[in-house]
Amino acid sequence: MVDQQIRTWEVLDPRVLDAIVRVPREAFVLPEFRDLAFADTAIPIGFGQSMLAPKLQGRILQALELKARDKALEIGTGSGYLAACMSLLVRETASIEIVPELAALAATNLARVPGAHVNIEARDAFASAPFDAYDAIAVTGSLPVYDERFERALKLGGRLFAVVGSAPVMDAILVRRVDDTEWIRESLFETVIDPLINATAAQGFVF
Repeated sequence: MVDQQIRTWEVLDPRVLDAIVRVPREAFVLPEFRDLAFADTAIPIGFGQSMLAPKLQGRILQALELKARDKALEIGTGSGYLAACMSLLVRETASIEIVPELAALAATNLARVPGAHVNIEARDAFASAPFDAYDAIAVTGSLPVYDERFERALKLGGRLFAVVGSAPVMDAILVRRVDDTEWIRESLFETVIDPLINATAAQGFVF
């Protein structure tokens, strides 16, 4: 998987590759989909949600430039795989999952990974509850309309990965906070992933 999928998508950071190797991906996949654990595709995890393809998860981890001292947040825990990888790369990891059953599943999965410590919250990331401040934030579902609430949770110098737009083409972006009132957005690549539950829908054409 690492050589055939992840490296070929220009994921070359040795720390990222090491974290991916250390987390047993098959432990985060439902039994009926174990044969697809390393396939280059999204995998259903129940409740209408899916696990991102390995190469996309690798690109997310690399784009965030995660450091050992960082405090990181994931929006959309799913099965817990990406959070597990993040937690091996940073000082502290939190993850928010709107589906309580998936939050519980992720906690069970994460317990199987030595050294993976993630604080999982079962709540809606779009609710009014405030966020802490983070060095890195990964949004694992797409945002049809970009929502600035997540970038406001970045510390100075912090990085945010998000996928913005609607099918058939979405834009994966990296947002950096450069001061108290300014953020820089960089387009990374095109992809298509499912939207976050309760994300603002894009307006259609009105005739």
